[in-house]
Amino acid sequence: MSRALYRGVSGIGGKLAAADEAYAYYDPKEPSENSIGGGFGRGGARKRHLADAAVKVGVLLLVAAALVGSVAWAGTLYAGRGAAARAAAAAAHRGYRRLQEQLVADLLDIGELAGGGARAKEAEVCPPEYEDYVPCYYNVTDAVDVSDLGAGVAISYDRQCTRDGRVTCLVAPPRSYRIPVRWPSGKGFIWKDNVRISGHEFSSGSLFKRMMVEEDQISFPSDAHMADGVEDYAHQIAEMIGLRNEFNFNEAGVRTVLDIECGFGTFGAHLFERDLLTMCIANYEASGSQVQITLERGIPAMIGSFATKQLPYPYLSFDMVHCAKCNIEWYKNDGIFLVEVNRLLRPDGYFVWTSNLNTHRALRDKENQKKWTAIRDFAEGLCWEMLSQQDETIVWKKTNKRDCYNSRKSGPELCGHDPESPYYQPLNPCISGTRSQRWIPIEYRTTWPSQARQNSTELDIHGVHPEVFADDTSSWDSMVRNYWSLLSPLIFSDHPKRPGDEDPQPPFNMLRNVLDMNAHFGGFNAALLKAGKSVWVMNVVPTDAPNYLPLIFDRGFIGVQHDWCDAFPTYPRTYDMVHADGFLSLQKNHKHRCSTLDIFLEVDRILRPEGWVIIRDAAPLIEAARSVVTQLRWDARVLDLDIASDEKLLVCQKPFLRK
Repeated sequence: MSRALYRGVSGIGGKLAAADEAYAYYDPKEPSENSIGGGFGRGGARKRHLADAAVKVGVLLLVAAALVGSVAWAGTLYAGRGAAARAAAAAAHRGYRRLQEQLVADLLDIGELAGGGARAKEAEVCPPEYEDYVPCYYNVTDAVDVSDLGAGVAISYDRQCTRDGRVTCLVAPPRSYRIPVRWPSGKGFIWKDNVRISGHEFSSGSLFKRMMVEEDQISFPSDAHMADGVEDYAHQIAEMIGLRNEFNFNEAGVRTVLDIECGFGTFGAHLFERDLLTMCIANYEASGSQVQITLERGIPAMIGSFATKQLPYPYLSFDMVHCAKCNIEWYKNDGIFLVEVNRLLRPDGYFVWTSNLNTHRALRDKENQKKWTAIRDFAEGLCWEMLSQQDETIVWKKTNKRDCYNSRKSGPELCGHDPESPYYQPLNPCISGTRSQRWIPIEYRTTWPSQARQNSTELDIHGVHPEVFADDTSSWDSMVRNYWSLLSPLIFSDHPKRPGDEDPQPPFNMLRNVLDMNAHFGGFNAALLKAGKSVWVMNVVPTDAPNYLPLIFDRGFIGVQHDWCDAFPTYPRTYDMVHADGFLSLQKNHKHRCSTLDIFLEVDRILRPEGWVIIRDAAPLIEAARSVVTQLRWDARVLDLDIASDEKLLVCQKPFLRK
């Protein structure tokens, strides 16, 4: 039985058929211009049925031939042999039978996967209220009109993924949705109708939760977010750390930053220009979502909460954690939220906290004094050093000395059971990572961009042999070149021009937000950057795969652990490309804990219209997967990688469904 991706919603069934009729393909180009060669396009139903029938018949014939062959071969082994020969023959036969049984099981798996496309019709389109649907979170839009919410009302809920019931429809874009503005122009403005806003976003929330709305777009001028602008704010933080300016962050060992409730990503957008990679996290929000708008701008973000569970990152992964008026009540629950920050910070990493609570005026209030004193005491109990305070901003530095924890008068205990990468486990009130080989102060680490290559000593910490790593790097450099050769110019040059559109402006970047479903060492990410592509990659390590997420972070990249039988913590239409290498094989080896169709439906949800999916895997699994993706209305084509390789490439493009 397949595992559901979505929480069940009553009363949906009768709406699906009507909703499906209201949508059509948006295809402003001729077929030859709208696909990667003649292999794309939706074939007729008759051809698909004939192909599916041929696959089924072929599987049955192969299974029958394998079984008949085994009987005949066994007869020849035993005929006219002595006792010793017969014993040897019996042992050989048992080994052969094991191989044969595996072959039959594989063939039946492939047949079941391929047969799914024949048994099921194309997926229907969800009703309009599912335009911003986020599984695993309560979607308030299903219950109330967001415009009725009062100003300043924050709707947020913990992640709760259930397997009871599922929504198996395609989440279509809003009626006025437009293809996002391409990077780097998209950093400064987005199309208003691509995101859900209600109005209260303009005056509440984070330090950087400000925007300017014009007729059909939202702009984010960097100097409008603070009295002195984001550049001066970043410069101030650098000086408080002891640096000349923000251009020196890398030299001080700062590369990865976790931005808690980042507003709309303005701080991360600025740091990106300084070679820093910022991950924004914020609660699920029904309207004015910080995560949705930040991703629309092309800045890394995902839904995450400090409420009750640990974030799905390894300990000792970020060089800086930033909170600018992020509404986290750090003084509560015996400082457990600060303990989680401590878990994520590397030794000598920085916690930057900007809050109205830090002003002299606020501290005149006795209740505020108690809160501030509690936070200060919790920080001292974690062996943090307060480096500096200027106006509303305080910078703490995590200790690099393990023995500090033994000399404290008070504070959290060291963790006994200390998993490196907890997956949405309850917040743990103890100090993690002190026994790890990755306990290395940030100033002693290799700086960016050299850290992406990792030397033999660094690789040894992760149990990776340098030759294996070098082969992986070389393979991905070659593979990315092949991708560009196969898919250019459609993806990687200028945007396909539509009637009435103006000529695209350089640098014609079609891709910005990329998700790798099975990241392994992060080689795909490294190869994209080496090739000079202006992309960022969400490196996802499946929970049932070898966990190299700590290595990915140590290379200066970002990523997350994820169970692909659950929904990914993001909003619909947030990625330009989804990539998967060996993912189908991984799922097959784990006996298909959930259906391939369910996983691909989730990929469709997070993929932007006209976005791309690239899947590299064993040829039989690729051929079978193609029959599944046709249910999603994707244009799909199978490409051969190498004559000597048994792997193939499945390249798909999601259509633009219009109401």
